[in-house]
Amino acid sequence: MQEKEFGPQIPELLPVIPVKGGIIFPGMAIPFTVKEEKYQILIDEALKGDKIFGAFLQKEGDKKEIEPGDIHKIGTAVYIHRMMRVPDGTMHLFVQGLKRIKGVEFEKKEKGLYAKIEILKDEIPEDKKILEALKQSILSTLKEIIQAAPYFPEEALLFLSSIEDYSIFTDMVASSMNFDPKEKQKILETLNVEERMRKVLSLLSAEKEVVALSAKIREEVDESLEKARREHILREQLKAIQKELGELDETEKEIQELKKKIEEKKMPEEAREVALREVDKLARLHPASPEYSVSRNYIDWLLALPWSEETEDILDIKRAKRVLDEDHYDLEKVKERILEFLAVRIIKKGKVKGPIVCFVGPPGVGKTSLGRSIARALGRKFIRMALGGIRDEAEIRGHRRTYVGALPGRIIQGIRQVGTKNPVFMLDEVDKIGIDFRGDPSSALLEVLDPEQNHTFRDHYIEVAFDLSQVFFIATANTTHTIPPPLLDRMEVIEIPGYVDEEKLYIATKYLIPKQKKENGLDGMDIKFSKKALQKIISQYTREAGVRQLERKIGAIMRKIAIDALKSKDGKTKFRITPKTVEKYLGAPIFYSETKARKGTIGVATGLAWTMAGGEILFIESAKMPGKGALILTGKLGEVMRESCQAALTLIRANSNVWRINHSEIEKSDIHIHVPEGAIPKDGPSAGVAIFASLLSLFTEKPIDPEVAMTGEITLRGKVMPVGGIKEKVLAAKRAGIKKVILPKWNEKDVKELPPYIIKGMEFIFVDNINEVVKILFPDMETEKINTKK
Repeated sequence: MQEKEFGPQIPELLPVIPVKGGIIFPGMAIPFTVKEEKYQILIDEALKGDKIFGAFLQKEGDKKEIEPGDIHKIGTAVYIHRMMRVPDGTMHLFVQGLKRIKGVEFEKKEKGLYAKIEILKDEIPEDKKILEALKQSILSTLKEIIQAAPYFPEEALLFLSSIEDYSIFTDMVASSMNFDPKEKQKILETLNVEERMRKVLSLLSAEKEVVALSAKIREEVDESLEKARREHILREQLKAIQKELGELDETEKEIQELKKKIEEKKMPEEAREVALREVDKLARLHPASPEYSVSRNYIDWLLALPWSEETEDILDIKRAKRVLDEDHYDLEKVKERILEFLAVRIIKKGKVKGPIVCFVGPPGVGKTSLGRSIARALGRKFIRMALGGIRDEAEIRGHRRTYVGALPGRIIQGIRQVGTKNPVFMLDEVDKIGIDFRGDPSSALLEVLDPEQNHTFRDHYIEVAFDLSQVFFIATANTTHTIPPPLLDRMEVIEIPGYVDEEKLYIATKYLIPKQKKENGLDGMDIKFSKKALQKIISQYTREAGVRQLERKIGAIMRKIAIDALKSKDGKTKFRITPKTVEKYLGAPIFYSETKARKGTIGVATGLAWTMAGGEILFIESAKMPGKGALILTGKLGEVMRESCQAALTLIRANSNVWRINHSEIEKSDIHIHVPEGAIPKDGPSAGVAIFASLLSLFTEKPIDPEVAMTGEITLRGKVMPVGGIKEKVLAAKRAGIKKVILPKWNEKDVKELPPYIIKGMEFIFVDNINEVVKILFPDMETEKINTKK
């Protein structure tokens, strides 16, 4: 198909270039940019031939590969006048629309999409009067638009009025206006020129209304600004008149009062200068201005902070020790540190930088409540800040005042709340701080918890140095593993381990029972728990390092007693809690001693593990079955623990002759190692000795005494290496009723630090290598010694 009426000849088959966000109308000459390489290839093909391509509007969506269904069927045949490539690879074209075309059939070729096209002709009515009337209406509407919004040049209006061809005239107007691409596509698809002109006129009328509304809004804004300027001038004149008369308006009175407060407030010179400068700024602002309230709030914060206010420490060591002992049992290391601080304060007779300590221990051991006791012992105010889940750095440092609704960080808010510059400030759950795109709160804490920096702490909102060096900071955590090393380095870590049954018994008798009696309104009743009843609650209804669950169970019993007291006809007030009563009130026991329930079983060893909740007993089970020497590991083991299993198996395979194990039996068996409670993740190297013992028991078919627990890392040479968490592991063994514990030789010093009542009745065997472990677990086994010094 060829066209002889206008322009170059248009071939039947054209390369297809999808166009986004615009239409190239016939007769229009415009610049055109091609960035994508696949379309540049099609342009190159067109330039080799007739220099013509088909431009079709792309439908909604941003697909990499264009299918025929992704573009409109009616487009424009476009002629390329010039082409230029720029260094970044972009192709710049100067093109001209030729004719409306319709894609009859689309074909995907190696170099891109091609369309077999049909040239569409305009439908022009015989009566030209209607077209001329529509043209004049369009020109009139355009003129009104130009008068309201002079972004459309008047020269363009003169040019358009000179175009005699109604089709080209309509296309020129549609191309010049910022119509929606979908509306422009409808205009392109309209072949009847009269109908096309009516559509353009309708769109121009809507545009005229928008332009008129914009002009009206601009006028209103200008009037508002003019009114504001007039009010400002009148207000300044009023101030001058009031000054002459010796009168002050409300705003001026407020400014004078603020200046007086700043002068009377004891604050650093820097803070005073900033506050006075802000008051001067406030005086120049209109009270209705948004900046006025922002500036006023800032001044209020500067005045409210305790720049010099502080509480006097109660420098009485005996009283402090009495207060700490009243609230908490044991915790000698913590109490000793507080008494050291008081002793230094007494000797120096002056200010001492506030300590920065971190209590690390399992839940329920009294870390948070210990902070309140320290504040009471020192006679200081107490403030607690929960850090768990905080992800925004602004929670610590505050927001800059440029933000709407900005506030200081929670450190400064807490200081203002207590009204003194030397409170006991508890940062609870410091190990559970999060990190995301809003910043790293733990990094913001580095300045707060550094004694060399925190005397000039700058909050983003206050922007004035505030002295935090007198604050007694106490952080709490369940573990140090998740605390960033730079932050951990700034704190003095004091470990608070879990309690043994004897300690829990004492705590329950002295603290928990009286507390729960008071909380449940049973102060006037005679309620006594027998020792055996408390032991039953501790061992069979709770399993924890702390005493939180124990307190809940005692509270549950108190509530049952309250019901019984109300039901009794004679007003019973005397209650004796025995093991039988405990079971009546709390139901059947929840826990039992798995160690006592287990008998010596081949392939099962008792290990000791450390968790954030304290120490735990860990049973290592192994089994073998016919196979090809594969190692199967289950129980949600971490990478380090899986490597310990592989090391233990390698140690046995390498020394099978030492322990009289048939080597071919290992090669022909698949070995499965499982650690029960499979839903709980487990990791670490300290189970190495127990894994080795379990495998040796499996292959020698000799059971291990379940009341012998062990911990320690092993090497491929059979050395037993030291591990951490000894106190927690020993406590777990004692709670489980284990009497004999095998520990690495290098951990002997850790056992010596344990209180006598914990190690009483327990036997500790310290080993240096695996030969000693085998001799303890299998005393009657005939073995050779492996050389651990190779």
